[in-house]
Amino acid sequence: MMGRAGRVLLAGLFVAGAVQKAVSPEIVEGLLAGYGLPAWLAWPALAFNAFGAIALVCGFWLGPVALALAIYCMLTSVFHFVPEDGWQMSIFIKNWAIAGGLLILSADNLGPDPS
Repeated sequence: MMGRAGRVLLAGLFVAGAVQKAVSPEIVEGLLAGYGLPAWLAWPALAFNAFGAIALVCGFWLGPVALALAIYCMLTSVFHFVPEDGWQMSIFIKNWAIAGGLLILSADNLGPDPS
């Protein structure tokens, strides 16, 4: 029961990300363009956020999905690494904390931990 509740809470973050990208894609497109990346990457990111949220809630492919979402959080945290902006740094740190929780979820669902 608690594991499912945790997965639903994690999924909420990815649902919010998907909704934000759907409602205001220009924000993400501008962010991507500012880093020299193609703006169209906002749409696969939206789909990945939505798919990841559904997978977490439904509990399918938990190990690989949680690992992919953890990597996504770590990679996208780069966009928030702005040391002079406390708000952006709190998002940066939050992304790494979420990645940590997702790595634990992944490890618990990929098989025995070799460590």
